[in-house]
Amino acid sequence: MSIRSQRLESLRWTVGVDVPAVAGMGVDEICTPALVVDLTAFEANVRAMKGFAAAHGMALRAHAKTHKSADIALIQMVEGGARGVCCQKVSEAEALVAGGVRDVLVSNQVVDARRVDRLAALAQRARVAVCVDDADAIGPLSAAAARHRVMLEVLVEIDVGNGRCGVAPGAPAVELARRVANAPALRFVGLQAYQGAAQHIYGHDARRAAIAASVALVRETVAAITETGMRCPVVSGGGTGTWPFEAESGVYTELQCGSYIFMDADYRRVREADGRGLPAFAHSLFVLTSVMSRARPGHAVCDAGLKVLSVDSGLPTVFDRDDVTYAVASDEHGTLVDAEDRLRLNDRLWLVPGHCDPTCNLHDWYVAVRDGVVEALWPVTARGKAW
Repeated sequence: MSIRSQRLESLRWTVGVDVPAVAGMGVDEICTPALVVDLTAFEANVRAMKGFAAAHGMALRAHAKTHKSADIALIQMVEGGARGVCCQKVSEAEALVAGGVRDVLVSNQVVDARRVDRLAALAQRARVAVCVDDADAIGPLSAAAARHRVMLEVLVEIDVGNGRCGVAPGAPAVELARRVANAPALRFVGLQAYQGAAQHIYGHDARRAAIAASVALVRETVAAITETGMRCPVVSGGGTGTWPFEAESGVYTELQCGSYIFMDADYRRVREADGRGLPAFAHSLFVLTSVMSRARPGHAVCDAGLKVLSVDSGLPTVFDRDDVTYAVASDEHGTLVDAEDRLRLNDRLWLVPGHCDPTCNLHDWYVAVRDGVVEALWPVTARGKAW
């Protein structure tokens, strides 16, 4: 890697800095459980998405909620073609800007007065955009931006089928866009139209149909906005599970894919039309774990449990092993089915998390490895930044 993260290659065990590995170690020396990135697969994923977006004439605004790492965000921007990143929270955006990221969309509505003020202050240091879906959010954003003498870019979020945030498409969205455009120190730049519920629809045809319905709502809203004389240059959305459909739509301009860099076990269940998994993207994120007990025949216990793995999207899978299954997660332990009793104490297993985003937020460090050797450590810059 040719990014500033290489400053961490010389990191050593020092007072107050507790790291699971140092550069030059073999993978068998990494303290487990550890969050490990296979750089060969990771870099291939970054290149693949860069190529896909360019081939479709799309901008890429990579979603940093996946990794919460300034180092990874900079790799996505410098080497991966991303114009910037998405964050979900103001504190997350602050941490990444402090780490060198200079273009951030907070793809949520921000309403708490202190956070609104911090968001406006952040726009003095980076290009900052934010979403709104309620007219009552506009006044505080405008006042804070004026107070800090900045111009905040604003996207109107519309509900395209996710059933979570977002104003109704069509006329309600047009009225909200008009209010933003007329507010001092705010600039209406487009629409946030993310269909998160569709990302993990495993069947190809059902997933395509869900995005087709979303695209119809987006197209209707863009047309209604432009009929008023306003411009709508940005339509942002799409994710790792659906981006080809948004890219083909002719109405989306920007993709918000995040998990493509890592690929978790649940995304591996999402199928293409021919029944294969998502194209080009390989598993690059693992929780490296060690066998710590094998007291019962047919079973073993590893040191990776709920405190290092999120299981909301299912249990982790054991990478490149069909003879061992991760069966039960408890606080500090993972119970493994080892029917043939092949595992031995201190054996290493590479677990693919069920859901990468919340798993990453459980760790302080990424251990970046290449060909079995630790190459770098990246801090999880915005770990715990949830406000």
